[in-house]
Amino acid sequence: MGIVKKRRYQMESRDEPLEVIVRGTDVLNEPLLNKGTAFSLEERDALGLRGLVPPKVVELSGQVERVLENYRRKTDPLEKFIFLTSLHDRNETLYYKVLTENLMEMTPIVYTPVVGAACQQFGHIYRKNRGMYISMDDKGHIRDMFNNWNQEEIDIIVVSDGSRILGLGDLGANGMGIPIGKLALYVAGGGIFPSKTLPILLDTGTNNQELLDDPLYLGMNQQRAEDADYYELVDEFVQAVQDRWPKALIQWEDFTNNHAFPLLEKYRDKVLCFNDDIQGTGAVALSGLLGGMRMKKEKLSEQRIIFYGAGSAAVGIADTIVAGIMEESGMTAAESRKLFWLLDSLGLVVKDGPRALQAHKVPYARDEAHIPDLMGVIRAIKPTILVGVSGQGQAFTQEVVKEMHKHVKQPIIFALSNPTSKSECTAEQAYRWTKGQVIFASGSPFDPVRLKGKIYVPGQGNNMFIFPGVGLGAALCQASKVTDAMFYMAAKTLAEMVTEEELALGTVYPDLRKIRKISATIATAICRMAFDEGLAGIAEPEDIRKFVKTNMYTPEYPRYVAATES
Repeated sequence: MGIVKKRRYQMESRDEPLEVIVRGTDVLNEPLLNKGTAFSLEERDALGLRGLVPPKVVELSGQVERVLENYRRKTDPLEKFIFLTSLHDRNETLYYKVLTENLMEMTPIVYTPVVGAACQQFGHIYRKNRGMYISMDDKGHIRDMFNNWNQEEIDIIVVSDGSRILGLGDLGANGMGIPIGKLALYVAGGGIFPSKTLPILLDTGTNNQELLDDPLYLGMNQQRAEDADYYELVDEFVQAVQDRWPKALIQWEDFTNNHAFPLLEKYRDKVLCFNDDIQGTGAVALSGLLGGMRMKKEKLSEQRIIFYGAGSAAVGIADTIVAGIMEESGMTAAESRKLFWLLDSLGLVVKDGPRALQAHKVPYARDEAHIPDLMGVIRAIKPTILVGVSGQGQAFTQEVVKEMHKHVKQPIIFALSNPTSKSECTAEQAYRWTKGQVIFASGSPFDPVRLKGKIYVPGQGNNMFIFPGVGLGAALCQASKVTDAMFYMAAKTLAEMVTEEELALGTVYPDLRKIRKISATIATAICRMAFDEGLAGIAEPEDIRKFVKTNMYTPEYPRYVAATES
């Protein structure tokens, strides 16, 4: 059952009406087809819907009004999440219409920070299937399983193994909330067609005993698989994707460091993929720093940068900033890395430290004495930039922030850990402790701060600024791979979209309400780079920007007519 000519539920905008085979309640039960009370009288007759919906025909705008009335009546964030999930499950067009028109209000509910709480409660609030689960018991069957997904075209797959969800740690199969949420942002912010997205959870077990003891936990009730079995499953998954949907982009999401880096290195030049925690986070942070440089009228190559945290996000950000420094100054990678000091749980990352270094930390290890704490490093280095990617809430204490400010008139402090409870400090703390002198950004949203009659607008280093545009561009031009240079281009493009008025308010990112324009601009830059470097799989269109905008999904109801199966 579905839309004829294998269009099934792809829902691309067309002038002619879509021919629908299914009838009656089957139409209403398919969220990609359902229009609820918006079915016209002609459609109701053609599709066997007369009497199945209330008699009044209510257009999409009226449905949005009803949804917002009910949504805003709820006061608990998790209940708002459940309400939107229920809408998503019954009417995709209406869901995305509501989301795209209310992004500032709803993004914190659909994604961080509320998605973290939703993942923790996933087994308790589960309503309906969305996406696919691949467990260790499915080894040898993944390609056959993909036949169960009835879409012939997939542009974006977001996949997680649930091992490091935001700053919350191992949530096992509960981590499915992250791929679902990320793909909702892809559609709303990047214009990917809903039917061309697929969330996937690789269930390799969990080491979270609380989940294993929870009778409502929906994942495999076992400890995480050993690496040999783990990598066999991932390899089979990648090969199956290549066979079933060879043009699909795979976005790796929320994997622990010991798997995130090896998976990216293994597949980045073989298939179309990227790791958002490493590359996307790096690009959005670099963009924010470029905005900070515009404010201070300084160069990246003149900075001293401390990272509190040395995991995948930290190294991804650092690598992207290194690329920016090299582009700006002509310095080598090795010279650029001398501007960085990374701290892990034992203190400053040094070559001759208290424990053996993980591979991803080696390029940033300092050839100097070990310093065990952040305050000691700040006093020794006198940094101009402090980036928090530790997952340690309130790690940037008043003493830490004031010590930063003592050494530099206008310090840059990015507290990027998610969710809000894990943020290294709040926007209000950073502004008050520096008397409004700080250039601040965070991973989770904070409200504007009023201080001595002036309003400061903190920037949110939200990966949503980057990944929808990169994914959209790579998918549309059918790129063979996503390169680090593309993420640098995305960061540079985003930074150039910050207006002088926004900089004057202290924010280093553009207004998130412009996200579709931002995504289209970044996608255009990605496509242009792919065409220039011979990485695109299609012929170059005459007008790349028009090509991108024409192929972006807009949540509007199509017209339906009945069809006979063919």
